[in-house]
Amino acid sequence: MTVTITRLYNSHAEARAVVDALRAANVAERNISVLASNADEWHRDKSPATYPDKDLDGRDDRAEAAGTGAGLGAVAGGAVGALTGLGLMAIPGVGPIVAAGWLVATLAGAAAGGATGGIIGALTQTGATPEEAEVYAESLRRGGAVVSVQTDDADRVRIAGIMDRSSIDVGDRGAAYRKAGWSRFDPAAPPYTPEQVTRERTLYR
Repeated sequence: MTVTITRLYNSHAEARAVVDALRAANVAERNISVLASNADEWHRDKSPATYPDKDLDGRDDRAEAAGTGAGLGAVAGGAVGALTGLGLMAIPGVGPIVAAGWLVATLAGAAAGGATGGIIGALTQTGATPEEAEVYAESLRRGGAVVSVQTDDADRVRIAGIMDRSSIDVGDRGAAYRKAGWSRFDPAAPPYTPEQVTRERTLYR
């Protein structure tokens, strides 16, 4: 039986370290998916030599023959747009994210049904409860990252152990948000600025 394990991280750097650890543990790249906030513009256009970087490792996928499969859609206002080699997506209420892997197709398909259903719908399809999906989405808005892995049930404990090393407890993070006045994810909310993301990350170090 195939299961999906999803974890939340404070930043793209922590998510990328987990992805590297998963690769080192022989987890197939086709089974790994990443959504990471780009509010601080860490993933920039590599002009003038723009190249696709779907696996977020900073290297040209063509040179690596990385062929990760699912196309990366540009999503804005709930409408699926043209493919983008950089994997940049604009999500209502979240802002710019960099996306890679199988979850991108899920997100694009859910987004076709409406802005709100896009990110929340995609995250619930990873096995997250609606309440957890709300926290995941809000965390993405605030500079966080989400990693999801599809694996066999027999390998669940090993994979979860790798992903848990630097992950955030979703319940604790949601409680912290609510204590500060947050109630639920708002797809009409403005994206965080780089300065706001920096302040937010400082709160949870």
